[in-house]
Amino acid sequence: MKIEKMIKAALTNGQCELVLKNANIVNVFTGEIVRGDIAIDNGIIVGAGSYSGKTEKDIGGKYVVPGFINSHVHVESSMAAPEVYAMEELRQGTTTIITDPHEIANVGGMTAIAEILKAARRTPINYFVMLPSCVPATPFEHSGAVLEARELSYFKNDPNVLGLGEMMNAVGVLSCDKNIIEKLNIFSDKVIDGHFPMGAGKELDAYICAGIDTDHESISYTEAVTKLRAGMAVLVREGSASRNLDSIISGVVKSGIDTSRLAFCTDDKHLADIRRDGTIRYNIKRSAGLGLDPIKAIQMATINAANIYHLKNIGAVAVGYKADLVVLDNLKEFDIISVYKDGKNIEELDEPKTLKYSSQLLSRVNYAPLSPDTFTIPEQDMHYVIGIVNKQIITEKLIFSEAEIKEGIHDGTIKKIAVIERHNATGNSGVGYIHGYGNIHGAVASTVAHDSHNIVVVGDNDRDMFLACEELKRIGGGYVITGGGKVIGSLSLPLGGLMSLSPADELISDLESIIRKAYKLGVNPEIDPFITLSFMALPVIPEIRITDRGIFDVTRFEFVNNRPQ
Repeated sequence: MKIEKMIKAALTNGQCELVLKNANIVNVFTGEIVRGDIAIDNGIIVGAGSYSGKTEKDIGGKYVVPGFINSHVHVESSMAAPEVYAMEELRQGTTTIITDPHEIANVGGMTAIAEILKAARRTPINYFVMLPSCVPATPFEHSGAVLEARELSYFKNDPNVLGLGEMMNAVGVLSCDKNIIEKLNIFSDKVIDGHFPMGAGKELDAYICAGIDTDHESISYTEAVTKLRAGMAVLVREGSASRNLDSIISGVVKSGIDTSRLAFCTDDKHLADIRRDGTIRYNIKRSAGLGLDPIKAIQMATINAANIYHLKNIGAVAVGYKADLVVLDNLKEFDIISVYKDGKNIEELDEPKTLKYSSQLLSRVNYAPLSPDTFTIPEQDMHYVIGIVNKQIITEKLIFSEAEIKEGIHDGTIKKIAVIERHNATGNSGVGYIHGYGNIHGAVASTVAHDSHNIVVVGDNDRDMFLACEELKRIGGGYVITGGGKVIGSLSLPLGGLMSLSPADELISDLESIIRKAYKLGVNPEIDPFITLSFMALPVIPEIRITDRGIFDVTRFEFVNNRPQ
């Protein structure tokens, strides 16, 4: 909107396109609630006070707040294509997302990033991208692509790019790895997201000295406040598998600390969970329920995130800002009455059309033929075992004797887990044991396996694990459940083996169905069957993981390959 037109619209009462009358406006700058009208012209707020316009809508004293901002999200984890995901976020009041597409980038590299940026411009929301900093996440796994600093710099000036995505390779930062430092230098004038679980002390200070601005990995208030005190912005995460909000916000309420450097994010959340609970709206409501001032919760969901990411004219119900608005019934239940994007009620928006993506990203399941001993683990005195922590993505490093392994397999507490390289048919595979996944009788497998997204499969017998991998190849990637030598359920995710091309309703129905089948198979009801499994292959989160190269001790940052030292 040209400046001259905006000035005239603000000065000329009655000429604005739309006026929302009689609103209780939440002012995120002052923390006040002010009764008045909101004048909108060409998608921009041009006045707040007493106005009339060409079209008027009486809000009837309902509360108007800025559109919510999801400050860190991997759209791929919803399993919906960007166009479909954007509509779900809008219905939940989120009008801006800041996404790191490192999941699809690990599969398709430069092509994937280019496709996501095209898709961003097709969506009706403010769809911003943080360029993936770690593809692959570490040198200890094989992904479908490797992105160096020169490739990332190609996209740096794209209008939808805000900066550099989460720097997961903390060891590389602290050791001044040449490639990591080059990336940090290139993006030093933009926002750089962090990823430093349990970071503290001199190591945290050194990590921040590298120019890293944010972190979303805090699982407790103590960890969050440590990072806040060090100067980081903390993104409070509440997703499908990682649920850190209660611990952090309870500490914030008890301590009464300033919240201006806190924002909300989901990181990884299934579409079915989004449809049921919402995303940032859920975080606001939950925080208020824990005793946080509702206005502060709204600030965390809006202006705080906008300030952290240097977003101009987004995040407030104020003159000159985008008319991205959410009308709420009250500030207790936060029930959404309506959502406006650029001054238009989202009910007027069209559903996404046929989704078209590069053939290079479709059906990416290409592993070397599996042999009879692919899932064999030699007997030995002691074994490392991955221990699942309920409702978290951190793991415990457990050690069991051969006798205890056999007993655990017998009573159902221990299962096999394997990661199979699926991008370039290298033949790489890693096999180990896992505790806490549940007493399943069969196998659960997925091509969603952070961050290199090879095949991850867990099971109680080699036959069903083999069958699950073969079914993944047949459907072009996705989720599979097998049992008794048969396929029990599958969900095809043909876009990189990560996302569906189906409409939201169809995808949610299919997802809910396969999750029910997973629990019926015996998966631990305290975990998400597929999201939790997907993080078992991510070698940057403590304490122990598995990649296509074997068992990896994150605390020592080295392979241990089952045998404790």
